[in-house]
Amino acid sequence: MSAPATASAPLDTARAWETVLRHVESELMCGNLKPGDHLPAERTLAAELGVGRSSVREAIRVLEVLGLIRTQSGSGPQSGAIIIARPSGAMSALVRLQVAAQGFAVRDVVKTRLVLESAVVAELAADRGADLAPARELLDAMEHPVDGALSRDEFLSLDQAFHLALAVASGNEVMASMMGGLRDSIEQYVRVGAAHLPSWEATVQRLKAEHRGIVGAIEAGDADLARSRIRDHIQSYHAETDLAAASPSSPTEAAGRVPADR
Repeated sequence: MSAPATASAPLDTARAWETVLRHVESELMCGNLKPGDHLPAERTLAAELGVGRSSVREAIRVLEVLGLIRTQSGSGPQSGAIIIARPSGAMSALVRLQVAAQGFAVRDVVKTRLVLESAVVAELAADRGADLAPARELLDAMEHPVDGALSRDEFLSLDQAFHLALAVASGNEVMASMMGGLRDSIEQYVRVGAAHLPSWEATVQRLKAEHRGIVGAIEAGDADLARSRIRDHIQSYHAETDLAAASPSSPTEAAGRVPADR
């Protein structure tokens, strides 16, 4: 990667955000940043890379669209940008950008998840050599956060990153890209539903246990058990949140559709 710009050699402001993007992606690829970590502050990145803060903000916007980070406003340790995934390829990014432009009915997203993710875990169970390390890393980030307790939104972002990591580990690029493309829609409905849970703490403990159970079935090479566990995991959350009966805050949600992320 090229060295940060200096006062005598300023970066072209139209391209400066790409320098930030390459820097963050490089840090992710080499392991200096990993899922569950917070991105350095906007001011810190700007000073380190010799770019304007507007360029940092643009890079963060792109990283969020690509599904690598999730931002949260406010102040304190839970604010800012949290890493939720590693780079996984241009094809997934392209599909995600297409899907982000529209909303899908929740029932259709859930049905599609059941088909895709059942196939994913079955392939993983059959392939005992699949690399599950990224998925386990995300489970560790959910169970043992380095910066204190995760907010609900942070946990749900890491949760969806875990499901995508399983799809990527399957080695099936089409399924991984489809899961990547659906990610915004999935996150939207799980976030809306979470607001209607009787007890978030009880649900989060159950989700953690279910995640470990899914990985355990995969590692045991039991495709039937893995399929059963992933289906129960998806369906139980949808049933528990009872989105159809929830009081929506917008006409889009009232129609049972997942709103576009932006």
